[in-house]
Amino acid sequence: MRILVANDDGIYSPGIAALAEVATKFGEVRVVAPDVERSSAGHSITAMRPLSYRRTPIGNYEAYRVDGTPADCVALGIFNWEKVDVVLSGINLGSNLGNSIWHSGTLAAAKQATLLGLRGIALSSTVTIDEPNFDLLKPSLEEVLTLLLTENKDYCLVNVNFPDEKPKGLRWTRQSVRHYDGKIATGEDPFGRKHFWFNVVPVEETEEGTDRWAVEQGYVSLTPLRLDLTNEKELTAALVRYPLG
Repeated sequence: MRILVANDDGIYSPGIAALAEVATKFGEVRVVAPDVERSSAGHSITAMRPLSYRRTPIGNYEAYRVDGTPADCVALGIFNWEKVDVVLSGINLGSNLGNSIWHSGTLAAAKQATLLGLRGIALSSTVTIDEPNFDLLKPSLEEVLTLLLTENKDYCLVNVNFPDEKPKGLRWTRQSVRHYDGKIATGEDPFGRKHFWFNVVPVEETEEGTDRWAVEQGYVSLTPLRLDLTNEKELTAALVRYPLG
């Protein structure tokens, strides 16, 4: 099995090193990641300039850095390495739960794999004060990869999140969708110029059975996703109420 490993934290992130190490137990690994941090880049791609693809050995892994986005890295990685079987993205330094799925660069790398006809798995870990204890997470990471890479290959796109403690186990979850009260905090820089911070406060409780709930309870959440955003219920109703054509 050929496993392409990417992320949005950059080529030198400890999370991508931990993921590559465990992934070698399941196949041949190659790392292709941004040359600098690209957190919250979403699914942006670089279309107006050329990209570089430079060999950057990390430990014992064949690795390359790209001056582009996470989605760029996956596209170039697949182009430059034939017969890739699966793309793993992470381990992100910070969770990607609920609404953050929309702007996550980590998840975008996995989505790019799915768009290109491959399986994509995004992996993230909660960060409190210090970076995650990856040695503590590696047994659960191996369990996750065993489940998704060897025991069940039917899931094309999966979002995985680890708690900030030794996991109690694994849980299948759905995405948490909560509404927020948007807040704008203002301040000034040392030169007296105004700047603004965008902050959000959830106005709804965490729903049981969701990714956020599972991680808060100390479990690893596994959320199967799909690229089709169609609201089937509303589409069906629209076809009946307002037939067109």
